[in-house]
Amino acid sequence: MIDKSHTPDRAASARATSAGRGKARAALPAFTPVPRQTSRHDGWTPQRQQGFIEALADTGSVKAAAHAVNMTPEGAYVLRRHPEAESFRKAWEAALALGVQRLEDVALERALHGIEVPVYSYGKIIGTRRVYNDRLLMFILKNRAGKRFGGGTGVRTGKDAAGRSQQERLKRQWRKEWEAEQAAESAASAAEAIKTINARIMALGEHKRARSSPRTLRLQELLRASEAADEARWHARGSVLLDQREEDEED
Repeated sequence: MIDKSHTPDRAASARATSAGRGKARAALPAFTPVPRQTSRHDGWTPQRQQGFIEALADTGSVKAAAHAVNMTPEGAYVLRRHPEAESFRKAWEAALALGVQRLEDVALERALHGIEVPVYSYGKIIGTRRVYNDRLLMFILKNRAGKRFGGGTGVRTGKDAAGRSQQERLKRQWRKEWEAEQAAESAASAAEAIKTINARIMALGEHKRARSSPRTLRLQELLRASEAADEARWHARGSVLLDQREEDEED
């Protein structure tokens, strides 16, 4: 239903936002700023570190908090990794938890009371209407009170259960693909190892022949020829014995 006379109370919204920020900042733990080697007005001064933590509690976003104090998120992470940043890291985690909680509160507020969206007619705003997001509301309720709104067991049902089943199928598929890749890599490694060994054997043979005298090479050729002849005679004898056995079986 369109309400043409309704105007969103932006001042009240701003007051509520300011109050929320005040509560979040009041709940922040005190921390010891990370010491810096040089005192630069454009660096991570104690004031900027404090402002970053407060902004992180307000927004729940490291990027937004860093930009709020005219610094980069990459610089914030470098500061966090400092050996003497233990107190700063604890304040960071506390502020981030408050920021996420505040975002959840904002989402719940929108889910319960909806949001005002403009209504256009021929390119002009003629009023507003309130839109509610039931899916957002159920999502928040399932996360905050899973036992009450997740089927009585704290386990999500419906699309969530189907999503978990699909996730398990994907995990099995990815596992098979990973195992196939590992097997292919193992086979390739084995083939490469065999190729390397054969190349070394051939190189060793070439090295040995290069060091052999002509007399030794001739003797080696005679030896190979004699071995080939012995092998041929052995096969011929085996063929004769096989033929004889077949004739005896026929008789």
